[in-house]
Amino acid sequence: MNFQQLRSVREAVRCGFNLTEVSKVLHTSQPGVSRQIRELEEELGVDLFVRAGKRLTSLTAVGEVVAPIVERMLNDAENLRRVGEEFTQAVHGRLSIAATHSQARYALPGAVRDFRQRYPQVTLNLHQGSPKQVAEMLISGEADIGIATEALTQYDALVTLPCYRWTHSVIVPPGHPLLDSGPLTLERLSEFPVITYGPGYTGRLHIDEAFQASGLDFNLVLTAMDADVIKTYVELGLGVGIVASIAFDEDRDRNLRAIDARHLFAVNLTKLAVRRGSFLRAFVYDFIETFASPLKPEVVEAAMRGEHIGDQ
Repeated sequence: MNFQQLRSVREAVRCGFNLTEVSKVLHTSQPGVSRQIRELEEELGVDLFVRAGKRLTSLTAVGEVVAPIVERMLNDAENLRRVGEEFTQAVHGRLSIAATHSQARYALPGAVRDFRQRYPQVTLNLHQGSPKQVAEMLISGEADIGIATEALTQYDALVTLPCYRWTHSVIVPPGHPLLDSGPLTLERLSEFPVITYGPGYTGRLHIDEAFQASGLDFNLVLTAMDADVIKTYVELGLGVGIVASIAFDEDRDRNLRAIDARHLFAVNLTKLAVRRGSFLRAFVYDFIETFASPLKPEVVEAAMRGEHIGDQ
């Protein structure tokens, strides 16, 4: 039994049993992947995969039991490597952060700047994606830290911690009727075409829930993942925008005006996640605390041990 055999099994599951994709991930040949899997099956004396000819189609009943064990073994091997690096190269290494577009654009820059000043020899890799993709990058080991508002709590393989609360704002061009002295209401908002985030992004669920609870329909004309895109189309006059309040900056967005909408939509909670059972190097704890000061190492460690951390 060797690590290459274990990696072949793990990636076969991750790649939906497509050995061509597995060979690309492992930088080897497809026959080589098949051989590694077969050799492990022969050593264990069981078939791990159901086959249709030469194709893998699913895990066998035994494979369903073995696959999580393989995942844990490879995670533990990665943890051992990180332990060695922690004691031999304390201020060197790599930190990969997966975040949604809004978090990467508006919430992370200050923390990244401060971290780089303290750890100039740590390479930072920033990955952007949907909340689901952020979770998947964490689970696969591609990322060390994940930051998103949605989805992270849905995965048992992740430990999630609360970071900060935020609200929405409505953005409009100067002179828009919503800027008059009247209060902003859902009824008034429903009179205009709306541009906001796509489903599953940046508090969109709370926007939908507010209109549904009021019995109002809203004229959604455009959705996007990124607030800068939304603002661009608001400037073009296609509609009013609903964005995270942190995405509006008076100096930068001089052609737009923002109206506080915290009374219309529920407050959102951004969370940070790490893979359950992973060994976090000291500079990872430092970055987490830099990004969200209440998340001190002892708080993160308590969450990793399974102790409940409230949404404070």
